[in-house]
Amino acid sequence: MKKILFLCISLLMLIGNANAQNRFPKPDFESGYQYPDIHYSIPNDSLWVTIDILLLVVLMSIVAWAALKKRTRKPIIWVSILSVAYFGFFRSGCVCSIGSIQNVSLALVDNTYILPFSVLLFFILPVIFAFLFGRVFCAGVCPFGALQELVNIKNYKLSKAVTTVLGVIPWIYLIFAIIYAVTRSSFIICRFDPFIGIFRLGGDMGLIIFGVLLLIAAIFTGRPFCRFICPYGALLSLFSRVSIWKVQLTDKPCINCELCHNACPVDAIKPPYDNKVKENRLQGVKRILNYFVLLPLMIITGALLMRSVSEGLSRANKDVRLYDMVMQQETDPQDVLSVDLEAFYGQGGTIEELTERYENIQSEFKLYSTIGGALIGLVIGITLIGLSLKRTRKQYEIDHADCVACGRCFSYCPQNPDENRSTTFQVNDPGMKIDQSKLNVERSASGQRLNENESNTPNSNIEK
Repeated sequence: MKKILFLCISLLMLIGNANAQNRFPKPDFESGYQYPDIHYSIPNDSLWVTIDILLLVVLMSIVAWAALKKRTRKPIIWVSILSVAYFGFFRSGCVCSIGSIQNVSLALVDNTYILPFSVLLFFILPVIFAFLFGRVFCAGVCPFGALQELVNIKNYKLSKAVTTVLGVIPWIYLIFAIIYAVTRSSFIICRFDPFIGIFRLGGDMGLIIFGVLLLIAAIFTGRPFCRFICPYGALLSLFSRVSIWKVQLTDKPCINCELCHNACPVDAIKPPYDNKVKENRLQGVKRILNYFVLLPLMIITGALLMRSVSEGLSRANKDVRLYDMVMQQETDPQDVLSVDLEAFYGQGGTIEELTERYENIQSEFKLYSTIGGALIGLVIGITLIGLSLKRTRKQYEIDHADCVACGRCFSYCPQNPDENRSTTFQVNDPGMKIDQSKLNVERSASGQRLNENESNTPNSNIEK
């Protein structure tokens, strides 16, 4: 009896399974669909973004403490190593304040673009820290600057003419990046990033080679990317120039020993300058008037030049390129269509709609190119005026716009406490001509002067 009951139950189950198969048939994947070979699980992005932002704030705080409070370089080196390891290789160089310029610019002109809050924080936090403490983000928190700092061995000085000309490039790069971003054409900072391929261990070979060449150059001269290419560094320099708390080499009188000037990898310490050519009041007034005439002229010239090439610049926009292809197809029909043309005609796009978009983009490029050209003329004009103006300096001074707070100069200053200095005086660096006997004499002279007059001000000097 039990056997018969078992057979009946088994038969009912088979019938139920057969009905289930008919009701819910197996999916048919015989149409050519193939599962991908590799499956990636979706990470908890919000957790990593929180870690990124917290680490950004912590690392910038450590650099500010080390550079402004302790005047020591060791914590900055460790921050650089951590930044390259985490923001660089682990996060694939994608956590980038530099590229956020484009997102913020687009959000300012396009209310349909949703700016992620994390991107806004990565843009604004280094700016806030630069306004408070100087370019502490550039010191070692930025993985691009940190990587160049870690490979740097020697510091061969470049001529002032070379650094002045190359120093204009970041501003031009910044202006073009904003133009292409606000016209929704391209994020050129991300597209032509020279270090992203190194951090990801793959990518566009041309950019990887360019990044490697920059690192080779960084071995022999300080931070070529930061000084002559980086658009975000140019922006931070504006806030660092007027920062509330500034990096100071020492709190004691400068003895003009020149050691800090030779040690600085970015040439941000300006030497003393005594203006021996005295001009009368009339000559000074004429020179200033000439500057006032020259600067507006350069602004207008830059605006007109950029406006004249705005149509060519607009070719970077995909809708402008599509318009050109459609017009060519309508004029000279081809049997074989490109993918873009097939998509346009297949989706039922009309030439009238495309023409309207094309005209709007052309108008935007004319407007933003004109503004960008005026800003380029302003930058070049201010640079030329800066070369003409000479301010008398009695001692070595830090140019806070150029200073990246790397802390390298601290250990070279004989006025700093011994614990802040290391054996770096013994480094065999052709760019660092250090006379140890001269250093000892200067330290002795400085000590005698301080003992004789403890009320010396930071502006006092010791004649060599």
